[in-house]
Amino acid sequence: MATPSAATRKKLQRKFRLRGWTPSRRPPPSWPASPTPRTTPSTSSSTSSTRSRSSILDRDAVRRVVALLVEAEEAVDAASPAATSARSALRVVDSFVVPRFHYDPIKKVFYELLIHGEAGDKAALYRDRYQRLARDKYFSKPAFDTVMTEDDNCEITSIQSLIGCTGRRWIMGVISQLEERQFYLEDLTGANSITSFLSTEHKITSGFFVENTVILAEGELLSNGIFQVNTCGFPPLEDREASLSMLMGLDFFGGGVIAAEETVRLSTLEKKAMNDMFVILSDVWLDSSELFSRDVQMCYLVAKTMEKLGVVLDGYDSVEAVPSLFVLMGNFCSRPCNLAFNSFEELRLQFGKLGEMIAARSRLKEHSRFLFIPGPEDAGPSKALPRCTLPKYLTEELQKHIPNAIFVSNPCRVKFYTQEIVFFQQDLLYRMRRSCLIPPTTEETSDPFEHLVATITHQSHLCPLPLTVQPIIWNYDHCLRLYPTPHTIVLGDKSEQKAFKYAGITCFNPGSFANDSSFAAYRPCTKEVELSALEISIGNGVV
Repeated sequence: MATPSAATRKKLQRKFRLRGWTPSRRPPPSWPASPTPRTTPSTSSSTSSTRSRSSILDRDAVRRVVALLVEAEEAVDAASPAATSARSALRVVDSFVVPRFHYDPIKKVFYELLIHGEAGDKAALYRDRYQRLARDKYFSKPAFDTVMTEDDNCEITSIQSLIGCTGRRWIMGVISQLEERQFYLEDLTGANSITSFLSTEHKITSGFFVENTVILAEGELLSNGIFQVNTCGFPPLEDREASLSMLMGLDFFGGGVIAAEETVRLSTLEKKAMNDMFVILSDVWLDSSELFSRDVQMCYLVAKTMEKLGVVLDGYDSVEAVPSLFVLMGNFCSRPCNLAFNSFEELRLQFGKLGEMIAARSRLKEHSRFLFIPGPEDAGPSKALPRCTLPKYLTEELQKHIPNAIFVSNPCRVKFYTQEIVFFQQDLLYRMRRSCLIPPTTEETSDPFEHLVATITHQSHLCPLPLTVQPIIWNYDHCLRLYPTPHTIVLGDKSEQKAFKYAGITCFNPGSFANDSSFAAYRPCTKEVELSALEISIGNGVV
């Protein structure tokens, strides 16, 4: 191997000196196949584990460390075909391994937290969401007395500071129901009633205003102590590049920090990946139709789902370039897998049949990856988000046929080269509309899906519903946050399939495969979404 450069030697020597080691001055006959400089911390930790009796490192000690690193890397690759190695273009990130960071408003930096549940995590859940949205430079007061218009600056007044203030003010807080049917706008200092505002028509921005969302309100304080709201809306959406500049290299998405040189290389490869395609299907019912002999319509839908899935697999198996990833999202059963469900053995066998169906298409089995994301009604310990992976009892029959199948949490994250994609399966649109406190405005759009996209992006959260409507594990709330904003958001919903690009973010709903045979194909290279559906025949007609 070629002799390392002077810069590499200096970098290694500096790291060795920090740990009290001295490289041997004896020149080796040839350098071993050592790791790159970015793996030097791993080298140092491995050297410590060898318990060297001397602080001088010679050629044999370095070779032993390199051998240990190579052996460990091979063991990881052999144990987990879905491991997110640096050489892989596709990295799947489970929600329960996403790092958790806390923002210090005094030092204006982020620092990582250990993930363990405490009583204070429930309060921190709201505080962290609020602080993220309140950090926008639009709300900062200028350092110098410069002339700025209202479009350039909007200084936020804390609710506690409203007392004694006159004139027009801007406040920001969380919509909270502190008393029954009495709603307040609450920030870190206090709360003020907005019940009268919710019962009248005012100018608002696009989105669903539900309890627990952070809003920005403009108005003035009345003599009775109530803040009279004139207009309100969601906080501005922070640009992705601006967010990344604040993170100082921290990994909020998960999957590991990538060096700048590696990012450039991956970005070049991503532009060349013209043939890569993801196929996304939601509501893939696998349970047997015999369970619904009394319900003719349900029996038909369940029986047809596996048949339709076979048609989709046959179609993509015959194309020149097969999809690189199939994403199958729950629910995987047409009935809720709750305490009354007693057909787990049948569902386990159906997963095995799905594995046989995939294995029968040799090209798909060899060249495609299969990602399984549970739905809200699938088997699991609770209904709280994030949902953990499907139980191994249900999936082990499928894994016998497809050993590299990937089972992850809901939601989950996928990194394709440098592109960040978030998958979330939930009947979110229906629940947001049901919990909405104010009818959404129709000035900009009347499409409910576009209102949903505006809500989750401006709130930087996948599910800004009250905890009474959708429970969230307090210390894992960060797994649902959309910060920095990802490139693509896939919302598996029972509503009509839709695709919408908002502020540079590609958002789409593949539809319900079991109900209307709809699915979606996504090309990450161009961020194009192809909404598709099968034509199914009922009797003599075609739907």
